[in-house]
Amino acid sequence: MVGYKSKVVESISLPSRERRERALEEAGHNVFNLSSSDVFVDLLTDSGTGAMSEDQWAAMMAGDEAYAGSESFDRLASAVRDVMGFEHVVPTHQGRGAENVLYGSLLSEGDAVPNNTHFDTTRAHVANQGADPVDCPVSGAFDPDLEEPFKGNFSLERAREVVDEVGADRVPLVIQTITNNSAAGQPVSVENTRRVREFADEIDATFVIDACRFAENAAFVKRRDPAYEDRSIGEIAREQLGYADAVVMSGKKDAFVNVGGFVATDDPALYDRCKQRAILYEGFPTYGGMAGRDLAAMAVGLREAVDGSTVGERIASVREFGGLLAEAGVPVYRPIGGHAVYIDAGEALSHIPAEAFPGQALVCELYREGGVRGVELGSFAFPDTERPELVRLAVPRRTYHREHFEHVAETAGAALESPESVSGLEVATDPAVPELRHFTAELEPLA
Repeated sequence: MVGYKSKVVESISLPSRERRERALEEAGHNVFNLSSSDVFVDLLTDSGTGAMSEDQWAAMMAGDEAYAGSESFDRLASAVRDVMGFEHVVPTHQGRGAENVLYGSLLSEGDAVPNNTHFDTTRAHVANQGADPVDCPVSGAFDPDLEEPFKGNFSLERAREVVDEVGADRVPLVIQTITNNSAAGQPVSVENTRRVREFADEIDATFVIDACRFAENAAFVKRRDPAYEDRSIGEIAREQLGYADAVVMSGKKDAFVNVGGFVATDDPALYDRCKQRAILYEGFPTYGGMAGRDLAAMAVGLREAVDGSTVGERIASVREFGGLLAEAGVPVYRPIGGHAVYIDAGEALSHIPAEAFPGQALVCELYREGGVRGVELGSFAFPDTERPELVRLAVPRRTYHREHFEHVAETAGAALESPESVSGLEVATDPAVPELRHFTAELEPLA
């Protein structure tokens, strides 16, 4: 059993309903546009929003801020070698910086990129290179009631269809995201990763793992695959990541930091290409958009990530949160994922058609009812894709406690007491990049 003792606290308060109504209106019914001071419980994302450990804070105090040859970089590189098994590291300011560096080095106009399911920035970076991001979820991945252990797996059948459609020479890159954020945070089996490795070899493609929640995925493997029940989280993670040619990492997830990411690989040629691109977009290769103190904190966080008690406590906490929502009569995606609970907005607000964004309508109701900020991951965030209408309530690491989760469950239950009273929305201002419209677009209620 593991627990935490608070050393620093922050006061939060619930704004009045009148203030919440006004704030939502001013934000254009897009909670990304809200001020954090107007939010009571913030479950918009678990990316960079968690609480660091005392060892991470101590490491920050000793950070080396040298422009080149920073000792803090050496500590990060050592942690990546020990925890993840890769020799070469290119630091970036966060995960999407790593995506820009790696995918910009590998993709060309007209390529196709299979992924178990692309998340928003991954989809946008692939599209930005003129390539086609193709989702390859397994059957049942988007069934919220199907109880299967590895619903986040990559469909090799769909990927082979992609190769048949465009030719192997137009598929230079295969991505697997662990855990599968767009499929309700569901884990990926080691066996599936092994088979994707074999598929990438068949078509001579580079195999990349999006590893931002690699430790959570390893914890699920330990719990759900009997072949790994006697292996440590660290051992499972190293094996699974070892099948990849490279990884992109947002340290703002499983490394517990507030900023930072990296590309890691054992391929010297790919490392050099990424390093040169990183100099242009991120900074010198031994700081890459981060301060030395941030590099040092991430080095500690990576080692903490594979501590079995730490990741086990997190998964148990999220599962407990999901149970509270279910008890309140809220339809949730099952099994509960590792970093978030996903509400089935399509069922909760079944009277609202997909084109009127039932997920975004529910997001607004959660904020209006109790100052809770979540995020829509349905037809608003992913236009022109076949995704279920989900609302993600992402849990920041080591930040909120049971009383906060109880408030969210009560809020969600109250918001859905009279679902027919909730109206749909339409887009009022639409940004130029459709893959990223949910970050800044404004909406308005339908008449």
